Amino acid sequence: CTGSAIFDLKAKGAKTGIADRALKPMLGIIDPLNTRSMPTQVRLASGLDVLCHAIESYTAIPYHMRGPAPENPLQRPAYQGANPISDIWSSHALRMVAEALPRAVMDPSDTAAQDTMTLAAAYAGIGFGNGGVHLMHGCSYGISGLNRAYAHPEYPDDHPLCPHGISVAVTSPAVAEFTGSMNPDRHLEIAQVLGANVTNARREDAGSVLADALRGFLERLGVPDGISAFGYSSADIPALVESILPQHRVLKLSPRQTGAEQIATILERSLKNY
Repeated sequence: CTGSAIFDLKAKGAKTGIADRALKPMLGIIDPLNTRSMPTQVRLASGLDVLCHAIESYTAIPYHMRGPAPENPLQRPAYQGANPISDIWSSHALRMVAEALPRAVMDPSDTAAQDTMTLAAAYAGIGFGNGGVHLMHGCSYGISGLNRAYAHPEYPDDHPLCPHGISVAVTSPAVAEFTGSMNPDRHLEIAQVLGANVTNARREDAGSVLADALRGFLERLGVPDGISAFGYSSADIPALVESILPQHRVLKLSPRQTGAEQIATILERSLKNY
C-alpha cells in the first residue's frame, strides 16, 4: 500500500528511501497468522512504526500548502501531505493502535489484538502512502544508521541494531512539541486518543500535551528512554543532523519549516524522554 523502498546508504551512514508510484503493489495479503510467532519486542517495534505512520500522516503539512501544483498530475510526488483521504485511514488506524498495541505487547496470547494491529498497519499504510510521514521518520534514519553499539532485545545480536519502530518513536514527543502549533486541534485529538484529558487544554499547549501523552504511552510499553539509551550524547548531535538533513523525501512534509537548528533541538530534547 506504499510506494517506498528503504535501504542502508552506507556511504552516508544513514538509512534512506526512494519513492515512486511504480513501487506500489498491485495486491497485498493481510494475514495476522504471520504475526503469531513474533517476539514481543518485534511486535512492539512494528506497532510503534504503525503508530507513528498514523500520527505523522495526520499531522503532515496539508496537501494544499505544499506550493504550486505541477502542470501534470503524474508529476506529483508519491507523498501529498495530509489530505481528506489519508486523514480517514490515519485517524482510524491511530484509534486502533492506541487500544490494541498495549494489549498485543502485554499479552502474547491476545490474538484479537494481533488481528487489530495487522489491520491497523494496513490502514496506516494507506494513510501515509498517500499523505506521507515527516520528522519522526526523518530523524529515525540517522539514529539507526549511525548506531554503532546498541543491540535491541529479542533481535539478532551479531551486529548493532536499533529497530526502525523504536528509532522512530523515541523522537515522537519532541517532534510533537515542535509541530503542535501548526495544527493544535489535531495534536489535542491525538493526545486524547492516547488517553490524555484535554478538557481544559489550551490550543497553544497542544504540542506539549501530546508530547506528555506520548511519553506516558511509550514508558508504559517499556520503550528505551530516548536516544541516550542507544549510546548517543549531545556530542553526537551534529553528526546525526548531517545524516538526517538529506532526507528531503520526508522532511519536506513537516508542517513547520525544518533545518539543521530545528533537527538539533528535536534530538537534544530526545536524549531522555522520561
